Amino acid sequence: MATHPPLPRTLLLGGARSGKSTRAEQLLADRPDVLYVATGGTRDGDAEWAQRIALHRDRRPASWRTVETCELEAVLADTADPAPVLIDCLALWLTSVMDDCGAWDDEAWANGAEAAVQRRCAALAQAWAATGRTVVAVSNEVGMGVVPATAAGRRFRDTLGRLNMAVADASERVLLVVAGQVLTVKPSPHTCGV
Repeated sequence: MATHPPLPRTLLLGGARSGKSTRAEQLLADRPDVLYVATGGTRDGDAEWAQRIALHRDRRPASWRTVETCELEAVLADTADPAPVLIDCLALWLTSVMDDCGAWDDEAWANGAEAAVQRRCAALAQAWAATGRTVVAVSNEVGMGVVPATAAGRRFRDTLGRLNMAVADASERVLLVVAGQVLTVKPSPHTCGV
């Protein structure tokens, strides 16, 4: 059995349909056992969403395991499973957290939902920083898009931007995917190789 050197904690950012998930999968393509953590859940009656999920599953190696969960802190803390972890994606994780906390509602946000969401984001960032596992996470880069028209949309954008920064700070490598092309953000390509 071939041994693989550990990969650094890697965050891949990109816009919608940028190719970030495909590139993340390619980083671990030579690993026979990968735990693919899908945070998107199911959407009853949404045929287009089901088709997207099927396409993602079909392109992954058959030997990879898939778990659908938003309990990312537990996955990152699991030392019994040595398999590398691919998390796809932090934006869908945050959507679930905001759903759970009622954070889309302005009044709820002002009356405790904001603090609850911030606690969950801080716990995830801390688990990411502390994990001994090889981990790759995908997230949407939201800082280059249109300013959302609603307060809830701006809340989501701002919260995801802060979460991305915290995870990036605790990552050894951060990559930006633009039109399927991977750009190294961290470490600087001028100071070290990719």
